[in-house]
Amino acid sequence: MDKVLESAGQAVADIHDGATLAVGGFGLCGIPTTLIGALVAAGASGLRVVSNNCGVDDWGLGLLLRSGRIARMTSSYVGENKEFARRYLTGELEVELTPQGTLAERLRAGGSGIPAFYTPAGVGTQVESGGLPWRYAAGGGAVAVASPPKRVGEFEGRRYVLEEAITTDFALVRAVVADRHGNCVFQAAARNFNPLCAMAGRVTVVEAEQIVAAGDIPPEAVHLPGVYVDRVVGADPADKRVERRTVRPADREN
Repeated sequence: MDKVLESAGQAVADIHDGATLAVGGFGLCGIPTTLIGALVAAGASGLRVVSNNCGVDDWGLGLLLRSGRIARMTSSYVGENKEFARRYLTGELEVELTPQGTLAERLRAGGSGIPAFYTPAGVGTQVESGGLPWRYAAGGGAVAVASPPKRVGEFEGRRYVLEEAITTDFALVRAVVADRHGNCVFQAAARNFNPLCAMAGRVTVVEAEQIVAAGDIPPEAVHLPGVYVDRVVGADPADKRVERRTVRPADREN
């Protein structure tokens, strides 16, 4: 029952070339920086990653991207990473853009054993009809791989598209507190995608800013039950960055 490992390197050692990964976090909030760093050091390549976004050029998943280790991304937002845009437009990276709520539900469905579901999101767009460029030809320009059309159903006079669930070989997530059995608590916006990614992974690895004894987290405070978690490692609470800092102008006296 004790799922705590000594190092992040040990926790990601069996992530192999071509593995599928669900990676938690929202922007730079709640991303598993310790595990990503260990994965950068481990050397696995050809990774197929599902995450809300792909970090920034010099942090988070952007570190794996910069070293050419990600082959495919399934994301809902990619606007903060210039290297991401370059690799996508030159045909080096395959990208499946998915509406954010749909991405969250695909992960939740995967973790719940639901193979697919209908949603109104994307009806009447290329999400439904297909043709979204997933991969460009080498050097850019022509579309080499495009999204397929989706099955459509009608319920009570309204049209819906069928979305398939997502499951992955591994999931990497970050919690503020985890106990030694893998029960987790997430802080604020870090709760958006981390629990969903954890549910979708066949092997789920959690980095936690604080690891406590089993039973120290009240049952009603648990956001993710330990049944979804396979490994737990410690994380540095200070290992965080602000994605975009904004401040209001200083007050001026008239």
